[in-house]
Amino acid sequence: MNNTVIALLFALVVVDHARAQTAQVTPAADITNIEIQAALEKAASLPVSDQQLRMVSINGEYNVGSALVTWAKTAGGDAGPALAHSQITEVYYIISGNGTLVTDGTLEDARDVTAPQAVRLIGPSTTGTKILNGKSRQVGPGDMIIIPANTPHTFTQITTDRIVYMVVRVDPNRVLRVD
Repeated sequence: MNNTVIALLFALVVVDHARAQTAQVTPAADITNIEIQAALEKAASLPVSDQQLRMVSINGEYNVGSALVTWAKTAGGDAGPALAHSQITEVYYIISGNGTLVTDGTLEDARDVTAPQAVRLIGPSTTGTKILNGKSRQVGPGDMIIIPANTPHTFTQITTDRIVYMVVRVDPNRVLRVD
């Protein structure tokens, strides 16, 4: 290696070390089982429930949130319209229930989500009547699915009375409401 490359690498290490020493420390955020059980109880009589449990600003750079989502089985077994969040990545962890999750592809009859409550919870999004050319998979308790921003997703069928999952929302542009 020549001296210029060595000097550049040394400078990068020094700058990164200095930045790490001055970085803010964000306190850990707890979500207790009591809170989760209360959210489950509240959702028990609702056909659909998306309850934000916590939204945390990480060093003022990005947000990470957690919510409990439940979908009740309908007469046809489906769970509602398809969505794609333009700025939010979601990670689903299935707690109970089974269903068919479809991702990828394109939204049919796509239109912007405009309801202020929904936008505060899930960020700028597009909804559609269904997903064309998507990937279908069976999901159930213990499964985890990462749904990147702009990826259409929907449950096309719920095969149990309801499906319940935790969702972690990664918000790099800080568009979601922080508690």
